Amino acid sequence: MKDSNYTILLVEDEETDALLMKRAFKRNNILNPVQWVKDGLEAVAYLNGQGVYADRALYPFPEVMILDLKMPRMGGLELLAWVRDHPDFRVIPTIIMSSSGQDPDITKAYELGANTYQIKPTTFDELTALVKSAHEYWTLSVKPKTKWSRSV
Repeated sequence: MKDSNYTILLVEDEETDALLMKRAFKRNNILNPVQWVKDGLEAVAYLNGQGVYADRALYPFPEVMILDLKMPRMGGLELLAWVRDHPDFRVIPTIIMSSSGQDPDITKAYELGANTYQIKPTTFDELTALVKSAHEYWTLSVKPKTKWSRSV
């Protein structure tokens, strides 16, 4: 395996969904640090290392982002557009995890740079299986170095 300790940024407004996602990681014995923010605006602050997220020891630069689409203040598609316009952040592999299966949302997400699009599973067992396969894929994938990358 390559790097199995990368930081995951979870952008999800629903606390229950975020807790289920974290439980699915734990169920799969995935111990990666998961940083949770509640919307796109918080994600922008996190990515920029601003405000409460300024300490990169506490809030490491993410190497994978799991992103919901339908959120208040700044939604997932808006965040993808922002990321696309900021080259330092375009290298973060981005997994969309949305309850929307509508073609316009899926197409727009890919147009804006999403690496994969998943419909939120309806059962915890399905979520656990999805989290496991996504983790295995991104763990084995070589990710580009950024100015925030840990030295290996």
